[in-house]
Amino acid sequence: MSTAAKHSSRRATVTKESELPDPEPLVERLSLCVTEILLGVRQPEQVARWLDEDTYLHLLHRVLSVRRMRETMRKKPPVGIEMSIQSLRCIRIGDAVEAVTIITTPARGRAVAMRLEPRGGRWRATSLVVL
Repeated sequence: MSTAAKHSSRRATVTKESELPDPEPLVERLSLCVTEILLGVRQPEQVARWLDEDTYLHLLHRVLSVRRMRETMRKKPPVGIEMSIQSLRCIRIGDAVEAVTIITTPARGRAVAMRLEPRGGRWRATSLVVL
């Protein structure tokens, strides 16, 4: 069997939720990254592999909106901002995970809520909201 055939048959298998890693580290990292993206410190492409297409497009739309507002107000993205996670909760619902993270910066706090679903052998965010 060729390498390509082995690889494609591996992709075709359905991953069981029990075979996926613990979602909490992903929730933590993704929450921090998305907050940095909205602050203008990180590029959205860096989290694209962890988001489904609709969620990624929604994030891009929000990033463009924030950039326009920042340009209108003539503000520059912050440099060296300190962030910390105050709370992280994950709840399994069927084969999905719904999570919320509270992130604080010196200026304010934010809540990041997301839904993770198993896709292609890993967790992917199918919904993401930052308040």
